[in-house]
Amino acid sequence: MGKQKESTAMEIEDQSSIPSDQISNLKFSVNVLQLLKSAQMQHGLRFGDYARYRCKKFGIYRRYCTARLRRLYKSLKFTHGRLKYTKRSISVTTVTEVRFLHLVLYTAERAWSHAMEKKTLPDGPNARQRSYLIGRLRKAVKWASLFQELCSIKGDSRTSLEAEAYAAYMKGSLLFEKDQNWDVALKCFKSARAVYEELGKYGDLENQVLCRERVEELEPSIRYCLHKIGESNLQTSELVSIGEIEGPALDLFKAKLEAAMAEARSQQAASMTEFHWLGNRFPISNAKIRVSILKAQELEKDIHGSAADSLTAEKKLVLYDKIFAAYHEARSCIRNDLVTAANSENVKDELSGLDKAVGAILGQRTIERNQLLVKIAKSKLNKVRDDKNEKVTKPEELVRLYDLLLQNTADLSDLVSSGRDRKVEEVALAEECELRSMAFRAERCFYLAKSYSSAGKRTEAYALYSRARSLADAALTKLQSANAADQVMIKELRTLYNESRSNSCAEHAKGIMEEEKAPENLSKKISNISLNGTDKKMEKLLMEKLDTYESAVGEANMKVVPRIETFPPAFQPVPRNPIVLDLAYNLIEFPSLDSRMKKDKKGFISRFWG
Repeated sequence: MGKQKESTAMEIEDQSSIPSDQISNLKFSVNVLQLLKSAQMQHGLRFGDYARYRCKKFGIYRRYCTARLRRLYKSLKFTHGRLKYTKRSISVTTVTEVRFLHLVLYTAERAWSHAMEKKTLPDGPNARQRSYLIGRLRKAVKWASLFQELCSIKGDSRTSLEAEAYAAYMKGSLLFEKDQNWDVALKCFKSARAVYEELGKYGDLENQVLCRERVEELEPSIRYCLHKIGESNLQTSELVSIGEIEGPALDLFKAKLEAAMAEARSQQAASMTEFHWLGNRFPISNAKIRVSILKAQELEKDIHGSAADSLTAEKKLVLYDKIFAAYHEARSCIRNDLVTAANSENVKDELSGLDKAVGAILGQRTIERNQLLVKIAKSKLNKVRDDKNEKVTKPEELVRLYDLLLQNTADLSDLVSSGRDRKVEEVALAEECELRSMAFRAERCFYLAKSYSSAGKRTEAYALYSRARSLADAALTKLQSANAADQVMIKELRTLYNESRSNSCAEHAKGIMEEEKAPENLSKKISNISLNGTDKKMEKLLMEKLDTYESAVGEANMKVVPRIETFPPAFQPVPRNPIVLDLAYNLIEFPSLDSRMKKDKKGFISRFWG
């Protein structure tokens, strides 16, 4: 696959038929963007699977570039000596075929991928690794500039333009990482964007798509450079929406974005001295706790803000994961401060209260996230599996989710109810948890009834639907008597009450119909019992289940014809008389009996004829 892509990326005639005096005037063609994109997609940097394990994926791509260079050096017979290294530079006169241009291009890619591998380390590069990273980017810029110089002379016009854009991008990435000369970096990124915009107007459809993707990847870096120069009115917090694009070209931008956001949070955290929760005020002295709480609150604004309706469910789940990480980090810092706190009871009480407040908010966000998962599961409950093999939700999965919600509400209620001198807001939150628990219990009972109904157990399903209706009625009565009733929850409970009532009536009717048809169905199933059926899905035969009290033909969900016994019966081993082999007979030495044998008497003449 990769060789086919490379062969399509370079268009050149057979050089064996070209005279040597015309090789110097030959123009080569290399589709740089298509060649590199194909190599990256096939060796680690696949789009869509890029966000996870980025460091390892850049390592895979770097090793591919190294192996590719080794093959090119051997095929071109351009090695650097056997025993002693001898430097061989590539100049204009050296480039006699297109593979020499590939040598320079893949050398630049190897240096760039090595730099990105260090950049995307899990804990970030330290000072020494950052120095090495910048050195590899300098090396990439050096080889990209050489590639541009060679292509300007030995390449056609399109190749020369692509090489210019590639070199400009590498130079801009180096300045971007060094935090220097933002105006020069902006000029480099704009130059690369202009080239790709122009190239995207021509060529085949695949090339146009690749050029448009490259322009979209360059846009966030350009806007960030404008922000740093001061020519943009873009706020630091608004840059987060730009960094949602995935791709190898955006790692430097995302690292800078995270640094800028952390700096902005640190400045904002300096003015944050207290944390407010349910009428309580908790002082915060640790800067790390302030930064983590501010980060979580910014993410909460994205979920509960005016733009929340435009977010997809998957994006909301990602935001919830980030909120959990921020609050967990804050709780970890609080507990570390509790361990190292002095004997001052006031400090310990304040830190314990802050830990309780952060834990309660974490519990509330967990309930919201699980409710979102319930909403996603309900949307897939009545779907039919389509051609894309989309997973269809079963009622059992909703039962499991409501079990989690019941556990979450119980934990939150226990946390809020703990402690002395509870305020009115805390009591109200505990009562709200109790109401939510009643509603969740009714929903769980409803989907448990659906599970039994799909299994054909009408009696159990009818009883559970009736129980769900009574639970929903009790929750509605208690919720309507509350002061600040949640209208959305009331509407959902009314819908649940009506569905439980209608489904219980339907299960009752189905049960009566099945009871009426039970004798007929039983006789039909008994008549279908097979003695020697060929169905091999039956787990046990009827003769093997005589000691178990379960019906073989009365179950409504039986899909296999029952079998009495296998016929003809299978072969069984039969015992027989043993075969005796006397192995010791040939080894026994018997005594001679010649002395006991009777000797025949012979005459004189018989001695001669005997």
